[in-house]
Amino acid sequence: MKKSNLPQKTCATCQRPFAWRKKWAACWDEVRYCSQRCRTSRNSIAAASPKTDKP
Repeated sequence: MKKSNLPQKTCATCQRPFAWRKKWAACWDEVRYCSQRCRTSRNSIAAASPKTDKP
C-alpha cells in the first residue's frame, strides 16, 4: 500500500488530518486523535473555552 492511498481521518482535538498507521490496524475505527498530546489535551481545550460569568 502506498502512503498516498492510506485512509485518513480528522483529529477530534486539533482538526488536522492524519493517516492510518500500522499500529492502529486492529483499532482504526476507534482512533479519534492524531497523537497522545491531542488525546491528553482534549479536556483542557474544552475547559479553556470562555465561560460566561456575571457581569
